[in-house]
Amino acid sequence: MGRFKFQTVFPFNVVGLTLELWFSVENSRFHQGLYTLERYCRDYILIPKMHSHSSSSIRWPSIFFLATLFVNPTFASLPMVDFSRMGQVGLAGAFAGLSLFNNATAITFDPSVSSLLARTGEGALTTLGTTNAGGSIQSGCAINDIFYFAGSFSSIGNTSVSASNIASYTPSSGVFAALGSNGPNGPIYSLYCDVSTSQLWVGGYFTSPGSSVAIWNTKSNSWSAPPFEGFIGDGAEVFSITSNASQNSLFFAGSFLTSFAANITALNDTNNPNIPYSPGATPFSSSLVPVPLEGAEILGQPSSSDPQFADILNVLCPAGPDGPGNTWLAANGNGAVITIRDFSSINAYGVRLGNTFQSGFGTTSFSVTSIPDNTVQTLSYVNPSTGQNMTCTAVCPLSTDSSILYQDFIFTAPVTLTGLQITLSGWTGEAPGLHMLQLLSSGAFASSSGNLQSCFSPGPSNTASTGQWTTKDAVTNIPATLQTVLVSPVAVGTSPSQGPSFTWQPYVSASGQYDIYLVIPGCADFQDCPLRTSVQVTVFPGSGSQPWVSTISQQVQSDTTTLVYSGPIVPSSTDFVTTVTMTLANDPEGTGQDGQYELVAGDVALVLTSANVTSAAGSGSSGSNATSNSQHGFGFFEWPLSSSAILDATGTIPNTSETSLDMISIDLYNALGATTSSTTFVTAVAQHPSGTVYLGGNFQLVSGSTSGVSNIVAFSSGSFISLPYNGLNGPVTSFVLSGNELYVGGSFTDTNIASTQGKLKGVAIYDVTSNSWKAMGAGVDGVVNSLALANGQIVVAGNFTEALNSSTAGVSAGGLATWSVSTGSWVNSGGFVVGNMTFIGNGTLPTSSQKQTQFVAGNVDTMAEYGASGLVMLSSGGSTSPLVTPIGIQLSSSVTNVSSPATITKRYPHVRRGPSAWISHLNIGTLFTRQSATSSALPPVPPAPAPAILAGAFWTNVSTSHQVAIIGGNFSFSSSSTTSSAVAIYDTVTSSISALSGAQISGIVRAVYVDQKQQLFVGGEFNLTGTSASGLALYDLSAQQWDTSSMQPLQAPAGSSVVVRSITSSTYKSDAVIVAGSFAQAGSVSCQAICLFDTTLNQWSSLGSGIQGDISSVSYAGNNQDILIAAGSITLGGSTTNVAQYNFANSTWAAVGSSADIPGPVTAMTVNDGNSSSIFAAGRTADGSSPFMMFWDGVSWSSVGSSLQGTTNISQLLMVPLLNTHSANSIIESDRMLMISGALSDSSFGSASSILFDGSSFIPYMAAVTAQGALGSISSLFYSLANFSFTQQQFLATGIVILISIAIAAGVVFLLALIGILWTLLSRRDDRVAKYNASDDDDDDNSVQHRPSSLLEHINAATRTTILGAPGPLNVIGAEKDEAARKAITAEPDPFGPDGSNYLRAETPSDAVVGTMAAEEEFTRPAHARYPFDGTGEGELPLTAGLEVEVLDDRDAAWWYTRNPQTGQEGVVPAAYLY
Repeated sequence: MGRFKFQTVFPFNVVGLTLELWFSVENSRFHQGLYTLERYCRDYILIPKMHSHSSSSIRWPSIFFLATLFVNPTFASLPMVDFSRMGQVGLAGAFAGLSLFNNATAITFDPSVSSLLARTGEGALTTLGTTNAGGSIQSGCAINDIFYFAGSFSSIGNTSVSASNIASYTPSSGVFAALGSNGPNGPIYSLYCDVSTSQLWVGGYFTSPGSSVAIWNTKSNSWSAPPFEGFIGDGAEVFSITSNASQNSLFFAGSFLTSFAANITALNDTNNPNIPYSPGATPFSSSLVPVPLEGAEILGQPSSSDPQFADILNVLCPAGPDGPGNTWLAANGNGAVITIRDFSSINAYGVRLGNTFQSGFGTTSFSVTSIPDNTVQTLSYVNPSTGQNMTCTAVCPLSTDSSILYQDFIFTAPVTLTGLQITLSGWTGEAPGLHMLQLLSSGAFASSSGNLQSCFSPGPSNTASTGQWTTKDAVTNIPATLQTVLVSPVAVGTSPSQGPSFTWQPYVSASGQYDIYLVIPGCADFQDCPLRTSVQVTVFPGSGSQPWVSTISQQVQSDTTTLVYSGPIVPSSTDFVTTVTMTLANDPEGTGQDGQYELVAGDVALVLTSANVTSAAGSGSSGSNATSNSQHGFGFFEWPLSSSAILDATGTIPNTSETSLDMISIDLYNALGATTSSTTFVTAVAQHPSGTVYLGGNFQLVSGSTSGVSNIVAFSSGSFISLPYNGLNGPVTSFVLSGNELYVGGSFTDTNIASTQGKLKGVAIYDVTSNSWKAMGAGVDGVVNSLALANGQIVVAGNFTEALNSSTAGVSAGGLATWSVSTGSWVNSGGFVVGNMTFIGNGTLPTSSQKQTQFVAGNVDTMAEYGASGLVMLSSGGSTSPLVTPIGIQLSSSVTNVSSPATITKRYPHVRRGPSAWISHLNIGTLFTRQSATSSALPPVPPAPAPAILAGAFWTNVSTSHQVAIIGGNFSFSSSSTTSSAVAIYDTVTSSISALSGAQISGIVRAVYVDQKQQLFVGGEFNLTGTSASGLALYDLSAQQWDTSSMQPLQAPAGSSVVVRSITSSTYKSDAVIVAGSFAQAGSVSCQAICLFDTTLNQWSSLGSGIQGDISSVSYAGNNQDILIAAGSITLGGSTTNVAQYNFANSTWAAVGSSADIPGPVTAMTVNDGNSSSIFAAGRTADGSSPFMMFWDGVSWSSVGSSLQGTTNISQLLMVPLLNTHSANSIIESDRMLMISGALSDSSFGSASSILFDGSSFIPYMAAVTAQGALGSISSLFYSLANFSFTQQQFLATGIVILISIAIAAGVVFLLALIGILWTLLSRRDDRVAKYNASDDDDDDNSVQHRPSSLLEHINAATRTTILGAPGPLNVIGAEKDEAARKAITAEPDPFGPDGSNYLRAETPSDAVVGTMAAEEEFTRPAHARYPFDGTGEGELPLTAGLEVEVLDDRDAAWWYTRNPQTGQEGVVPAAYLY
């Protein structure tokens, strides 16, 4: 059977368009040359070019009818570039983000709205929708396949769905929806998705349906208040809802108050009965012992003219009720200032003010300024009317209610001062006045240098000592302040029992939890450092409590406070006393001076942490500022998910509903000094599997064992624990716990006590195991709002522009950065965004084979689908667009930019092209004539701000067997603790980058090329440190070192620098490398702009007589690349040409076309598949005002880029193959397109960075964006296969192939049956004329001429591969039929067999109906190939036209089994291809 090839047409209608679908069917195997129906339906042009032998093609009418055809009416907006035929493909440029034009992703955004973005597992970003102007998205989570998000907005989505602060998004349908109509009536800050119950917990600042907390039931689609009603107090805001480690309870955190019923009994109430009760005070504040001020300088100005009310000292400790001698009034009509100066250091916690109620007088507002820092203090107080905690600063109210005897105003933390100033700014009647004024201590105190009696106290604090103690004074750093201490000498070697001792006996006014601190005077002020040693301090709290013993070093340079006790102190009688005793340590440190130590006694300070002492006291927990039957909590609440209790957390929570972790809120309230405000809050909570709970937010702890801790604290075993260096120095916004590492985000820069040199900028890692802080590089340069863990990466969202390395060099990260947990480094985020990102969170849980998807939200300025530092890898495989893989590392912008001369343009690295089947039959060269002409300079280089990758080449690293990308440009990176720049090796398999060993490049790389000897040529405008190389350097990849001896350096003309723009080679000169750019000579060889380097001889040589000018691009033409095409600003023999050709065979230069046809210097050029009659060139006009793009058709140049606008700069032109096709035209074949890259602008599509040209129109393909949000540029597309074919391999869909196969099989069966019938009729006719043989009468039905088995075998052999698939080459029909056939052949010769009388030799072997060879016979016969056959299928043998082969088995009519006698290779070939 001959080789059938037929075409058919499918007419069908798609959205009113009648389309004709052409396809070609070759052979009976359908494994080559066929195209998928699906691809035809989605391509924008549906009539591909057919490659066939027209002489053997048969055009059939339509033989198939498709009853139903489903076609997508929207054709893909992008042509399908077949990158797979190019090998590995890299796309480089000056960009931080990249988007394809067929995606709906926008490039620019309105930053006044909040955008919701989807993030794939690889990091690619897609826009989903935006809120109304001024809206914000703060939180999100997923239940099943629905993502819920919330914040403060009124509408969401591209269609503006009305939604009040919360909405849902369904990824499968892309639909936004509101959640009911009675949801939260205020902003929402936190969400928690309880997948087990399908409930969505909502926290924020609202009053309905619950107070700051609400629940959305996804099953009933209804809102409800939580079982505990919600929270009130302070800010009444919930910022975080998270689960505990076992996910069976929820943690609520924020700024709110809770009140718990007391389940414990106080041992003692206040022990200061002399202090009258006032609603303006609390048990906590009334327990603070006032500081004696009798020795202070106190002035009240201006004072009243009435002497009975003019003495300010009368109000310090009034002896009677409000009235003459016990009250002070200011002068009529004036405010007043009361100044107190003690000239010594005071540890104060607040002030107590009692108003005067004298007729016509009274104070309504005031402020307190501390001395000497002149700071207006923020005060906390209890509103006597409501009982709520309040704060004030510049204007604080003082009650004029006569039932309020006094009010206590507490500082946010104890303050060390030498005095204060109280300004009475508001009054009622004639003038302000006061009845009581007291400065409250931090709790209690005792001084070694003398103690005065406090107001309302039965006596002063006392001291006792043994040994000789003397006074020593020192001037402090506070002006006019003197520090006085007692010192005692002790001989070195004295035992503690024989040495001096000093005991403080502070007056304690009330029971409570106290921290006792010993103040150790610094030795620098007293100039006695060599005498200092260590002491033993013993604290007896009293009431039978066990003593605390500590060993304290006094070898401190400056004043230090050291905790010596923390626990309850319970005055049980009027003679109760707490003692603090200091003696020489058992093992004193230091050697002393002149055989002497010196013990120093300063002050003892008691800090009240709780006025509520319980039987559980001493556990480290603080008490509360609560009444005797309740305890207050702040900022934290635990709710068990299994709880069925109904309670009201806005009131008092019964102790039956209190959990063990609710003690966190009580201790936090007390650690804050029982004073809170709306600016104090908890924003993040995480529980480690060990049970430790971590809290982060904006707070400063001032009481208890964690006093001095800021913004982050741990709670373990019933008490707070400080993290190293007392936490962080700025607010915390978010936590992510990964194993034993707690990732922390916020607006801090270091630990509270600086310890990391500022490397904790915005993000930090707390290592639970080692109890230490670790940096994430050097953080980010702004505020972090949200963290999320996915796919082994910590994704950071916030308001920043760079992620900082440990060297503080930044990599672009415009609000979104990614940290690799495994490598401990910043990596590419996958997508690109510039903006203030407010949220990052995970979507639904992926399957085991998928990566976690995420959602991102914030105020976006610019976004791109893919984020990359100047490089992405491209591959085929996407349904409508290429697969894009961004570079896996981040490059830095901290490089030194090189100023370029005006004649320098961008580099356009050209990848070597393979030989082409095109052999030009046209005269493309016009020999130049001598005339006066001057070439214009190349246009200035468009900016390529770092980090930018401008060139690349692929190389197989023999040590790893990985094909890596060698990249060059304007960038830097850190590798192995060193910083390198301009050139690097990027491993696409491991996503790692490495530097070239040895000297470093200083400048910009614009071209790279690897030759067959593993030599890397690096070109650009740079210097190689420590060498004479300028603009060109040679690196030995095998030896991993620079080769500075094999190649003489390039030299520039006077007054300019060397610039290499192109490094290529030709298959015609396989041992040569062509270097082109701007230079005057190479070594001693004069070769302006272009020169040949012989890699065997290591010698430079010129190309013919050379050219003048500058070259930007080089390409090759001819069947063996024997013609070099150069473009730029070129002069040949005095004539401007800008595009010239060099013939390697005769070493001559010639102009390509007329110089008048090209309007200016060329910046980019390419040859279409080696066809010298198809050249594209682009550049800018001679005056630099506009771009151009020209096409050379072998005769003349013509413009093909008239729509390009003036800002266009074209960096590269490159022909790329297609998977689909376009309408063929006289410029570009249908199976390819011209890719135009750079920074492009066109009147039809606007701006782009890469476009495709099909010969008639521009199709926008890619858009790049810089880190600053501006339009980026693409410099080059480079690939690994030097030679590739544009010829398409097309395949039909499997279903269509089966239908066609069945139809062909039916046709073949019918044809063969018809031939068999005709054959039988002819045979019987011959029998009638033959001589009669009576012995054959009984065997007539089994005659050889008519044997049915042979006919059946003929039919089966011709059809079985069509219907059942191709069998092996030696497979034949069933064994029984084979045996019958062999017997028949043995019994009688076939008259139509090769030896029969009726045999006529066929014109070709395939014309024989049946095979003539038995498989088991060792018989072969020669045949020759009529056509070439690629033989790429399994078991096939490739053929070249004219090749002689041996036929081993020809029993299959379509496929014969053959052997190539030259190679011994065996395989099947089409029978029709042989003769």
